[in-house]
Order: sequence, then C-alpha cells, then structure tokens
Amino acid sequence: MGLTFAKAFINSHVVVPDQLTILEKSDGERVEMLKEQKLGQIVTDPSYIKEADLIILAVKPQDFNGLLATINPYVDQDQVFLSIMAGIKIETIADKLGVTKVIRAMPNLPSQIGMGMTAFTCTQAVSRFEQGAVQNLLATTGKTLNVGKQSLIDSVTAISGSGPAYIFYFIDAMIQAAISTGIKPAAAELLVIQTFRGSLNLFQQSSFTCQEWISKVASRGGTTEAAISKFNEGNLDQLIQSGVQAALARAVELGE
Repeated sequence: MGLTFAKAFINSHVVVPDQLTILEKSDGERVEMLKEQKLGQIVTDPSYIKEADLIILAVKPQDFNGLLATINPYVDQDQVFLSIMAGIKIETIADKLGVTKVIRAMPNLPSQIGMGMTAFTCTQAVSRFEQGAVQNLLATTGKTLNVGKQSLIDSVTAISGSGPAYIFYFIDAMIQAAISTGIKPAAAELLVIQTFRGSLNLFQQSSFTCQEWISKVASRGGTTEAAISKFNEGNLDQLIQSGVQAALARAVELGE
C-alpha cells in the first residue's frame, strides 16, 4: 500500500520525485526495483527521517515495533505522522514515538487504480493546513473521508477496508451460479461483471435508493421477485450484517 501511495503522489503531480524519500529496511533487489521506477530517493539509512515534514508509516502492524527502533532517534515534535497500518491506534503511535501530530488512515485495495476509499482521523495537534495537505495526498488514490472519531476507523475497516472482498465473494457466487445453468465461464464472467458495472453506474447517476431500484427490477410474480424472496428466506441481508460485525469485532481485537 505504501508503494501504491508513492506512485499516486508522483503520477498526480502532487509531489515531485525530489520531495519523496522511501526508506527500505535493507539493500537488495527491492531497492533496485524502486530506483528503476523513479519514485524519489530510495534509502536504507534511517537518519534521512529527520529531514522529512511528513512521515508515512506504511508497514505491516507486526513490523511496527521494529520500525520504531529504527526511526525513533530521528523524529521530532514538528513532524506529521500518517499511519496506514491496520489496527495500530493513534495513542500507541504517539506514545511510542513521543510525538503529537498523528493521522491514522484506512485505505482499501482499489486505491491501486485510483478508485480507493480512504477514511482518516487525526490528533488535535495536527493543524488544519497539515490536515488539508495530507487529505490532498490521500485523495490521489480516490475518495477521502474524515470520520472524526478514531473508533470509527474500525467500522471503516469492516466496511470499505474489507468490503472489496465481500464484493468479489458475491461476484464469484454469481459467476458460479451462471456456470451451473450451462453458461460458459467466460460468458458468465462478462454477464456478471457488466451487470455489476452497469448497476453501480445507474445507482450513482440517480437519486433512487437501492430499495427503489429493486422494486423497478422486481415485477410482481416475476423472476427477480423469486430470487429476492429466496434471499429473504435465508436472511441474506442479516447474514451480511453479521459478517460486517464479525469484521468489526476482529478489527477492535487487533487494535488491542
């Protein structure tokens, strides 16, 4: 995800390569790969941290403690820290680094193609100017939303963070259903993907609610009504909500 953001910053011309430094753990093939992409300066020396105005923490949560030991000697109170680590709370970052300006963000997978959804929140020490600057950076990967309270970041994780997997799950189920009726796999994928794409665009270009659109498709006694009735029999809507609640509970657990 860190590489996704670095590419988005450069490709959107919000940041020029001379303004971006990427800190890698050690020399190796990855460093050479990053240098070839011309995303900025690629370093393994953590002392470069002290030159930065904004430091983006883009490591796996389990690597956070190792990162702390590496960068702690070079940070100061004037720097802004943007974390895109799942589960690590603002208070933990502020306490362990001894800083006050912390922004916690939760991007999702479609950020890779500029269609992401990134929610964020920040400490009071982050100025409006700093918050605006960081939001502009986050917006290079898609839409952004300031959720205000940190507790809502866990909710966002369960909805938009994990959400793409839910969508892929449903798409796959529909493709398999199409194949089971005799439609060839390639044709099944085309039918389902275009149906999703068209329905989403239709929804976005109108003021109708989902329920209103369902009623427009599901005529009385028709095929759609038969399918919706079956979904309702199995409490599919409640099952989806239960899944989101399970994801939320796990997000809270990871944060603790």
